[in-house]
Amino acid sequence: MADVLNGRTAAPSDQSTAELIQRASEQVSRLVRDEIALAKAELAEKGKHAGIGIGLFGTGGVLAMYGVGTLIATLIIVFDLFLPLWLAALIITVALFLVAGILALVGKKQVTKAVPPEPQAAIESVKADVEEVKHAVKERSRG
Repeated sequence: MADVLNGRTAAPSDQSTAELIQRASEQVSRLVRDEIALAKAELAEKGKHAGIGIGLFGTGGVLAMYGVGTLIATLIIVFDLFLPLWLAALIITVALFLVAGILALVGKKQVTKAVPPEPQAAIESVKADVEEVKHAVKERSRG
């Protein structure tokens, strides 16, 4: 927004209204394009976190299903053999549930980073730009 107020080739009073409107239109167009680019970049980052989080949740769910299968196999072995084989199966079951829990927690954290889905930095930047333009218009109308 600084180049709206600075960097002019001629004093505003020396320029025609048409020239001033044309320059303002070009600057507003450039500002809008820059704000859209910022919003796109911010939404892409949030989408990436949401995708990673959903993938980790899914992986945690699959591992939990394998854990249930292993737990069932462990119970069958315990009741059938009463040998150390069941201990190994139980250790694998516990390990699968631990990994599933860790993945679910990491996935939840990733999804939390993606919320809220609106581009906060872009919104704040647009608000600041609007305030700057309002301020510049008030200053110009006074002087």
